[in-house]
Amino acid sequence: MTHLPPPAEELRLLDAELWQLDARRAQLLARRAWLLASLQSSRPAAPPLPPAAPRPEASAPRVQNVLLLLGGILLTVAAVAFTLVSWGHLGITGRALVLGTVTLAVLAAPLPLLRRGLRSTAESVAGLGLALTVLDAYALHEAALAGTDGTGYAAGAAAVLAGLWAAYGRGLGALRLPLPAALVAAQLPLTLWSVAAGADPYAVATALLVTAGLDTVLALVLPAGAGGAVRVTATAGGYGLGGWGVLAAGWLSWTAGGPGDAARAAALLAFAAVIALVAAARLPEPGVAAGTAVAGGLLLVAAAGGPLRAALPAGWAVPVHLAFGVALSAAVRADRLPEPVRQGLVRAAAAVQALALLWAVPLVVVTLLGPLGWAERPWRGEPSDARAAVTVHTPWPPYAGQALLVLVAVAGVLFLAGRHGARRPWVRTGAPVLAWAACVALPAVLGLPYVAALAMLGAVTVATAFLPTPWPALAGSLHLAFLSLATQSATLTVLSALTVSCATASRWPRLAPVAAPAALGYATALAVAAGAAAGWQPSHTALLVLCVPVAAALAAARLGASAATVPVEVTGAAAALLALGLAAPDAPMLATVLAACGVIAAGTAARPDRRRAAYPAAALFLLAAWVRLAAWDVTTPEAYTLPVTVPALLVGAWRRRRDPLTGSWTAYGPGLAATLVPSLAAAWSDPQWPRPLLLGAAALLVTLLGARHRLRAPLVLGGSVLVLDALHELAPYLVQVADALPRWVPPALGGVLLLAVGATYERRLRDVRHVRDVLGRMN
Repeated sequence: MTHLPPPAEELRLLDAELWQLDARRAQLLARRAWLLASLQSSRPAAPPLPPAAPRPEASAPRVQNVLLLLGGILLTVAAVAFTLVSWGHLGITGRALVLGTVTLAVLAAPLPLLRRGLRSTAESVAGLGLALTVLDAYALHEAALAGTDGTGYAAGAAAVLAGLWAAYGRGLGALRLPLPAALVAAQLPLTLWSVAAGADPYAVATALLVTAGLDTVLALVLPAGAGGAVRVTATAGGYGLGGWGVLAAGWLSWTAGGPGDAARAAALLAFAAVIALVAAARLPEPGVAAGTAVAGGLLLVAAAGGPLRAALPAGWAVPVHLAFGVALSAAVRADRLPEPVRQGLVRAAAAVQALALLWAVPLVVVTLLGPLGWAERPWRGEPSDARAAVTVHTPWPPYAGQALLVLVAVAGVLFLAGRHGARRPWVRTGAPVLAWAACVALPAVLGLPYVAALAMLGAVTVATAFLPTPWPALAGSLHLAFLSLATQSATLTVLSALTVSCATASRWPRLAPVAAPAALGYATALAVAAGAAAGWQPSHTALLVLCVPVAAALAAARLGASAATVPVEVTGAAAALLALGLAAPDAPMLATVLAACGVIAAGTAARPDRRRAAYPAAALFLLAAWVRLAAWDVTTPEAYTLPVTVPALLVGAWRRRRDPLTGSWTAYGPGLAATLVPSLAAAWSDPQWPRPLLLGAAALLVTLLGARHRLRAPLVLGGSVLVLDALHELAPYLVQVADALPRWVPPALGGVLLLAVGATYERRLRDVRHVRDVLGRMN
């Protein structure tokens, strides 16, 4: 059989082998470093790389275009300054003739430039010529037509310039600038003519929309590859002028004084909607087409609802537009439309419904959050009706009946959408949630009696428990609980019913994660309410609240690995904290509650998967003992520290028994320090002799035990406390001895200490040099 040496001998052999391996590794690393240095010194130096040639930061065509653009801008600025300021002695007629001659020369210059292949230069010169034509129009007005209306003249000049620029661009087909410029000028005539003619805002909005419609037609007629700049310009004009026209028409519809004005504004909105929908049907990009169709659908709804909004009483604008939005969604499903247009119209109808719901949000918020005010003044008496119950600290929103109608209508639309194949989650859950919100708001809207409202809301809460999501039922139960705070009888009845209902609902696995903690929460509220109704002190009510953590611990043990276990335990812990808060003013009762909580935690720790609950259980028992001692006016620190030290030392001994490698500082350090340190602090301020004597005896015993078992923590802690305690007792005598010593003794002692430190430092340096020499000899 193999002979195994004793553990101490085997440990010595292992240390020797490890030391030899470290020495051999250090030798090999030093040799490797020397070889690397030798190879690097013998390697020839690489020739330096030639400096890289500087690269240009801009390409030649880009430089050319920048120069031409700057030159054209400067010439245009010079021409403007020449026309407006620096004419010298020429009259206005002479100036116009000179300017016209220069304009003709500049417009003719691109022809020879194009023949020579200088297209970019020709584009710049042509741009200068177009700018000069604008100055010619201004000079003509100042020279011959100064008496005409400026706005009307600007409209005519824009139309003429648009035609001339278009003809010029057609004549010089190689240039790309004249045709887009002509289209830009063509955006102005109709609007300026309407303004010059003194037309009303409806006519001006019509001019804007007609121009936008013509731009849209031009953008759709042009093929995708031809006339790209013209098409982009037409698209920008259509969106820009169309947007201004829609804003003007919408403002006119909103501020219409009667059905007639509202009908005129509706016609403008309908015209804009037709333009948008026609464009959406012809656009090749699906995303752009769908977005344009959304705008068209919204304009259709606004156009249809505007006249009715002006004719009906206040508060019916949103329901009317919602009705047309619902009709739009129904019409989209019935007609055969391109898919992007259909999607856009569906989104427009959904946007209308979303905006209508946003308008109805205040009713839901006031209904759900209004009863929170009863928490500040509970049991003040039964309110007059349900509306007074929910408006205890919030005002009632206007048009509540219409908002309720909106909730019901949108819920019905979502329900029908779900039946027709829309399987999105928000469609499936939206209809029940909106129907629940409408049912919750119904008693307050109708002004039902308080008791009838409570009964109706209770039935609604029970019904919503069968919805796909349990959260509306939880919100409804909270609303009902706060609403019941108006009277004592209602509070006790509602909380009892909610506790029983939630406990019954927790039997279903789907509802258990929500219903089980809700039952415990309502049971906690019921316990507090019952204690308040009985006239108990809060500290005595805490004992009744403790029934909830007990029930939570039993239920969690029965649930096992269910999803409801953690919520149940968290709710029980919250109830225990509430009980501690209620018992805090009464120290004896607080100690009782802490001990009871410790028992509950200890019972929870008996479960295999909750062993860690033993730590809070021990802490609770310790706190209970401390609070009880404080209630008895006990000021001796050992009475507080020994209940910590004894269990800590037992736990440390058990841990070292299971794991012999556990250090003594980990096992015994916290427990010994918990008593020795506070007792030492008390002994230093205690003028009597029993405490220092007992502390010294205990420290001596700990030191001896540490020396017997070779444990650092008891040895260091016991010895330190023993020395400090002895110094405290011998302090008067030490002071007398210090007075009797000569004055040269302290400096001498300091010098000896410094010499000892210096010698130690020199010895360490000598050891370092020795190691360096050994490594050098290895190389």
